[in-house]
Amino acid sequence: MNPPLAQDIMVTKLVTLLPDTEVAEAIRLLVKHGISGAPVTEADGNYLGVFSEKCCMKLFDVIARFAKQQQVALPTLPDARQIMSTKLVTLSPETDVVQAIGNLLDHRISGAPVVDSDGRFLGVFSEKTSMSVLVQAAYEQLPTTEVAAFMDADLERTILEDVTFLECARIFRETPYRRLPVLRDGKLVGLISRRDVLRNSNELASMIPGGKVALKAIHDTGPLGERSTPIVFDRVRHFLDLEAETITEDRDLLAIAKEFLHTPYRRFPVIRDGKLIGQVSRRNVLMATHRLMKITPQREVSPLYLSALNAAFHQ
Repeated sequence: MNPPLAQDIMVTKLVTLLPDTEVAEAIRLLVKHGISGAPVTEADGNYLGVFSEKCCMKLFDVIARFAKQQQVALPTLPDARQIMSTKLVTLSPETDVVQAIGNLLDHRISGAPVVDSDGRFLGVFSEKTSMSVLVQAAYEQLPTTEVAAFMDADLERTILEDVTFLECARIFRETPYRRLPVLRDGKLVGLISRRDVLRNSNELASMIPGGKVALKAIHDTGPLGERSTPIVFDRVRHFLDLEAETITEDRDLLAIAKEFLHTPYRRFPVIRDGKLIGQVSRRNVLMATHRLMKITPQREVSPLYLSALNAAFHQ
């Protein structure tokens, strides 16, 4: 059995952006389609980079700095308490990892907080930590194990309810986290994702095309004393990620999982001869491998393994 390749699991119907799309419109499209990023291509399909939620966090910082320089008042922005989600899918530390992956897929979420029976926050089990499960299962025939062994228990990622909108954006900009658990007295009361920040950014993003904040860089005067036309930073091309990792259509499933494990990216554009032909996300990998997982009824003695995947990589 040959292992699945990128071409077998990639999505080909994509929301894409042009480099001259206005950033406010790009943010609207990300929110409308519920996606964390969109490839940016030229009109002929040549791939340029990715405009993502994280790019938006950089944009919000730029807007805030220019507003301060130009002495323009920012709109009243919500704090964590006002934008956090409170209806959450949570996991217990004893949840079986394969069941946990199934929960992420069923609820179409990229991660879930792990809490104990008293509601105290313990960590996060996410698509990224799931990659560890897949890689180890394929190579090591792991016994069935629990979420506690794979969750990210970094408590530095948690915030309190009074954290400001711009502080949330800063944390998202400077860290690889896609969600911030909101705690009160050590207990989970909500969750803020990058998408929650985007959903509440309309007034801030609208300051650019509305002219309230002019994101301009004035060129130095030329040799004849003339001043060149200022550059207005309001287009996707000014903020896109040019270094986002890409893959080719012949990359195999396990290699893709390993790349996701060791990089901060949630999706890899698939490129052929410089042109975008598809995209593989962590979710695509989880969906493909979850079908190959096998758990026998006797949990305490059953192996967790990707039987078909393992056979493919060890034949």
